[in-house]
Amino acid sequence: MNMYNLSSLDIVLIVLIFSLYFLPFLIAALRQHKNTLAIFLLNIALGWTFLGWITALIWSVTK
Repeated sequence: MNMYNLSSLDIVLIVLIFSLYFLPFLIAALRQHKNTLAIFLLNIALGWTFLGWITALIWSVTK
């Protein structure tokens, strides 16, 4: 059995999970936030913690 045999549902779920994980960065980029790079770095470094992800999300929606 090939462990890289992904179904369409698997690919959709992977894309959805990454989209949710990087939601703060995506919001900052779409809003052209002046600290988009910093939000991205915070999201990468601490996004795996709930507090880091929430902080990045709040920061991305502020002016």
